[in-house]
Amino acid sequence: MARGPKDVTPEFTEEYARWRRKLAEHERKHPPNRKRFSTWSDMEVPLICTPEEIKDFDYLRDLGFPGEFPYTRGVQTNMYRGKMWTMRQFSGFGTAEDTNARYKMLLRGGQHGLSVAFHMPTLMGYDSDSPESKGEVGKCGVAVDTLADMETLFDGIPLDEITTSMTINSPAPILLAMYVAVAEKQGVPREKIRGTLQNDILKEYIAQKEWIYPPKPSMRLVADTLEFCTKELPNWNTISISGYHIREAGATAAQELAFTIADGIAYVQAGLERGLDVDDFAPRLSYFWDVHSDFFEEVAKFRAGRRMWARIMRDRFKAKSPRSWMLRTHAQTAGVSLTAQQPLNNISRVTLQALAAVLGGTNSLHTNSMDETLALPTEQAVMVALRTQQIIAEESGAANVVDPLGGSYFVEWLTNKIEKEACRYIHKIDEFGGMLASIEKGFPQAEIANAAYHFQRQIETKQKVMVGVNKYESKEKDLPIDVLCIDKTAEERQKNRIADVKRRRDSGRAGSALAGLKKAAQGKENMMPHILECVRSYCTVQEICDVLRGVFGVYRDPGMY
Repeated sequence: MARGPKDVTPEFTEEYARWRRKLAEHERKHPPNRKRFSTWSDMEVPLICTPEEIKDFDYLRDLGFPGEFPYTRGVQTNMYRGKMWTMRQFSGFGTAEDTNARYKMLLRGGQHGLSVAFHMPTLMGYDSDSPESKGEVGKCGVAVDTLADMETLFDGIPLDEITTSMTINSPAPILLAMYVAVAEKQGVPREKIRGTLQNDILKEYIAQKEWIYPPKPSMRLVADTLEFCTKELPNWNTISISGYHIREAGATAAQELAFTIADGIAYVQAGLERGLDVDDFAPRLSYFWDVHSDFFEEVAKFRAGRRMWARIMRDRFKAKSPRSWMLRTHAQTAGVSLTAQQPLNNISRVTLQALAAVLGGTNSLHTNSMDETLALPTEQAVMVALRTQQIIAEESGAANVVDPLGGSYFVEWLTNKIEKEACRYIHKIDEFGGMLASIEKGFPQAEIANAAYHFQRQIETKQKVMVGVNKYESKEKDLPIDVLCIDKTAEERQKNRIADVKRRRDSGRAGSALAGLKKAAQGKENMMPHILECVRSYCTVQEICDVLRGVFGVYRDPGMY
């Protein structure tokens, strides 16, 4: 029996028709200031929403209660009254010593967890002394080449008292092994290690393009970490399925939702193919959303994502544990929305985006710094970004009520609209044979490219406004702001550090560990124990990746659009 809005009565229908006639008459005299009104993703929106627009809405089926299926209103029963969202700042630059000092500053400032940004050579599986790394060492993140760097990165930071998120994909098993090895050296039991590994290789082929190996062996590595963590690290989130990079590449909100959840479906299937019980590993899958500039669209996206994942896990994968149905998410404000023009405006953008994430029910949040279009953020800019979260948490009242926008006719209409569009994409991906086959055919890549082009054309024609960029430009020079300059000696210091590690390590043990990894890669054995042995032997990131490159080969983008 439907339990939708009771307000769609004959009297309401008559009054609504009367008001629409009045509106038409008014708009003849006072036309709208533009022909079309749409979200940032260009989803057309009505002037108002009423019970008529959501007349099929069923409260218990579509909304429910916080902490209960379908989790539209949040995954925790009392949400932020019981546990505030985890406040993170994505941080890493220069050497491990430099970043360790920044981490300690953030923790003193009230941050709850750490998010590690690795520099480009590490992301691509190269050491700092490689010719491919020249000029990139420490520039976009911290240089981590061996276990010695990871030990320094977390020196004085007890790993049983914090949670750590690591944004790393192709070399993810290696950096996870380093983290486990540091915990061992600190005497922290594996069951007390808490954090998240991004480890989302599929979105690399779709959007971010930081891959090493072809898709199939890369998925094997993801499955190896999933299996290892399920058995050995019960409190570690094994994959942070990332829509963030998909959205930053130009996807719409519905595309971000669809392609990311389709990636999640592929990872669940990979776990099942390993013989794992879905309820043993699904609770440790998490999501990572972009929070863009359209306030209501982002709130609706978070809500729709939770509802979609709950239904997929319960109905498609037959998961029995409610913990498997819960979509837990980290969020980050939109890097692509930051502007180099009038950079102080970015503080306002980030504040609104952060508030949208909170009202959307995020479990963890990173707020971008105002200066990130110019350089890696300064300490002052990072602290302003962190204080933005703290002001929302402590002063705004937004954390007092669970899902305060729930029941809004517009928010419920938009939630339904985004979910419907995302489900249409997932159905199309299923027809291709799943996400891996879809990527090989270039489908999500083409959809994102088209959406990005459409948005750029809207900016150029001023159908969409970016303040200070295509409207309200200033003829005055922007106020000068400080930017972070990476120490020019970082590259040389890091090269010397690698050389020193290689001199001091047991070369026989290192060689034997790499040989063992090669044999495992050539067979069907889980590679994680061998990667751990390589890391403990102080093999470098590139030495380990080169072994796997030799077995799996490297991937070249076919460029299908």
